[in-house]
Amino acid sequence: MDDRLETTTGAENRVAVVTGATGAIGSATAARLSRDGWHVALAVRDQERGRELATRLGPRTAVVVMEATSSSSVEAAFAQVSDQLGPPTALVHAVGSTLLRPSHAIKDDEFDEVIATNLVSAFYALRAFVRVVPRGTAGAALFFSSAATAIGLVNHDAISAAKGGVDGLVTAAAASYAGRGIRVNAIAPGLVRSGMTRRLVENPATLQASEWMHPLGRIGEPEDVASLAGFLVSPEAGWITGQVMAVDGGLSRIKLAPPVAPGTRG
Repeated sequence: MDDRLETTTGAENRVAVVTGATGAIGSATAARLSRDGWHVALAVRDQERGRELATRLGPRTAVVVMEATSSSSVEAAFAQVSDQLGPPTALVHAVGSTLLRPSHAIKDDEFDEVIATNLVSAFYALRAFVRVVPRGTAGAALFFSSAATAIGLVNHDAISAAKGGVDGLVTAAAASYAGRGIRVNAIAPGLVRSGMTRRLVENPATLQASEWMHPLGRIGEPEDVASLAGFLVSPEAGWITGQVMAVDGGLSRIKLAPPVAPGTRG
């Protein structure tokens, strides 16, 4: 941890861990939580980028270096947060990757990496989190799935497999930890503007096609997801658990008629 934060008691010392905090959704969620009064521990691989984000978010944030696919690194990071800031009661696991290719074109090591980054890291984070939440204290863990687990999308074979595992982890863990008052949910976004999706959204033809896939007529922004993320880990969502909630502009539930002509909406 780079900077020790002063701690207080009660609601003023709510501690949240945001993993993958320098990504688009992670940083937007960290900003939302900071505005909502949380102490936010930014769990990142790149310490310098983490420090830059912490500087922007202000004194209620700190940085811990963590390799999300290493169980020992994850356990050490959560122990460090607990020791220096107090036990976290919220986890937002925003670590992820994507690979858009059909199964026959994916190599073994590529598939293994997608599963490790998206699913294995989620399991490690959940396990470390529930180990540090004090008994008798309510907590909330939030993960990220994908609209691709609810609707078949071309070339999403590997990422759908990984995120489908996240869906299963969420529902099972929600049952396992309900008795401890720890809620477990996930958000399933559609296409969101981020570093991972830059090649798609910066290509005008691909962007137009993507906008048409989303019935609300645009792709998502990180803040679209962060707004729900902040709510789901808050006490206001205290009766919500085991849910995978779509934030996808209608992609996974609504089918529009095709456009009458390119560039027009019928």
